[in-house]
Amino acid sequence: MAEQVIVRDLGLVEYQPTWQTMQDFTAARGPDTMDEIWVLEHQPVFTQGQAGKAEHLLGTGDIPVVQVDRGGQVTYHGPGQLVVYLLLNLRRKKFGVRELVARMEQSIVDLLAGYGVEAYAKPDAPGVYVNDAKICSLGLRVRKGCSFHGLALNLDMDLEPFNRINPCGYAGMAVTRLTNLTEINDRNAVKDSLTEILVKRLGYNEQTRTNSLEN
Repeated sequence: MAEQVIVRDLGLVEYQPTWQTMQDFTAARGPDTMDEIWVLEHQPVFTQGQAGKAEHLLGTGDIPVVQVDRGGQVTYHGPGQLVVYLLLNLRRKKFGVRELVARMEQSIVDLLAGYGVEAYAKPDAPGVYVNDAKICSLGLRVRKGCSFHGLALNLDMDLEPFNRINPCGYAGMAVTRLTNLTEINDRNAVKDSLTEILVKRLGYNEQTRTNSLEN
């Protein structure tokens, strides 16, 4: 039997209600609930993970800070950043968090290679980097054997807000975006390519696409 996944393209959305919907979905899902991948962008927000420390917020100004339940420290989300949330039953897929992280990172590396950009992961600092600058951050939560949260890839966003924090808890960490490295003629093509790569890397044979959170 082919393993299927639902891919939801949600556009530009507020962080807090989306996070709540992820939590509700994970709490309500049963052993036969289909996995889902949500692709979206967020309105400007800083999110502080479970290990987050206040000292990494340097001066957030008019951008709200939300304390969240994912792993990791503080990061920034805003328009022009491609966010992908992975709501997966890891027990059913028979792989753990480390393998999921590796598959996520390799998906980004594969995507960027298609644009002629050489990227890599670091064993001691999850995420994907180009020339020592971070281009993609990762943060996950697993509950009842199921994952939520995911990755955030900088496409053509305003990077200034990263100066207001220590990104991922690292003072002075350089941050980059894809438009600093190559020309992007079609943002939707990047989104579609990443979705296809993730679906394949995560081992799904079929996908159902929708632009809504309604089934």
